[in-house]
Amino acid sequence: MILVLTALSTLCAAVPMLVFLSLVWWLDRYDREPIWLLGLTFAWGALGAIVLALIGSTLLLLPVAAIAPGVADATGAVVIAPLIEEPAKAFILLLIIWNKHFDNMTDGFVYGAAAGLGFGMTENFLYFASAAATGNPWNWLFTVIIRTMYSAVMHASATSVVGATLGFARFRGCLALGLLAPVGLALGMGIHGLWNGLLTMDSLAHLGGMGFGANLLFFPFEFLFVFGIYQVCLFDESLTIRRELREEAAAGLIPTEHAEILGSWWRRNRRSWVPAGVDHHRYVHTATTLALRKWQLAMSRGREEAFYKREVEKLRQQVGALLHPAKA
Repeated sequence: MILVLTALSTLCAAVPMLVFLSLVWWLDRYDREPIWLLGLTFAWGALGAIVLALIGSTLLLLPVAAIAPGVADATGAVVIAPLIEEPAKAFILLLIIWNKHFDNMTDGFVYGAAAGLGFGMTENFLYFASAAATGNPWNWLFTVIIRTMYSAVMHASATSVVGATLGFARFRGCLALGLLAPVGLALGMGIHGLWNGLLTMDSLAHLGGMGFGANLLFFPFEFLFVFGIYQVCLFDESLTIRRELREEAAAGLIPTEHAEILGSWWRRNRRSWVPAGVDHHRYVHTATTLALRKWQLAMSRGREEAFYKREVEKLRQQVGALLHPAKA
């Protein structure tokens, strides 16, 4: 039984997180991220962030355990875990935001969720394997359900908020990035600390599971709030596409109605609006990238400004060639 449950632990830890990751990627309606970069972010959460978190938590917990052993476990869960794990998960985001594929808040949310889901996968496996070692299938099943539907989603939610904040600040200057990054990190730590805190209350105050029950009731609302942030990010992306492409339509690069269609998830996926002979997928992707690069050009300075200016001109030529191949 133990061997069977341990083998199942691997599947139960990996498959749901990959499904959740695919869902987050699919919901990124307008400009989906490269799978290789999303996978790299997920892998960081699953491996690099876990190692950093284990080292950091151990180093901080040792003096607490020596000075106040009676509260070491509670402090570790409520304070040290969020304080160490959230920066560990978000570390890769500080690198990704400078990548050319990173565009805005939506991308930050997606990459943050990927890092959190990777972290949740590895942490879940450790908990599932520990529950499997008891040989009690019901205890193991309970652990799998709760950690899959709640704890791992909590990790993704917390880091996605950090990512969205970095995405908002990325093209608004170093001052905005320096001021807002700690705010996003604090929000992520708050989500994490609240989850762990309610669980810890049960053991400290002998509440008989009331803290756990409160978590189960409260977290869905917290998740809906985070999901709402994702929708706001997507709505802002839609507005950016419409605004920037209206200028291109006014300049005669694209038909006037295309600006509105390309900013609508439902309308852009239909093929009837694209002129005959035009590659639908390439046109949608190129025009969307043009809109995002134009916004980034307007927000950039220095060497970045020169890069985005070249990108905008190149993309304009590509859009023109797609719509008017005879003139290319």
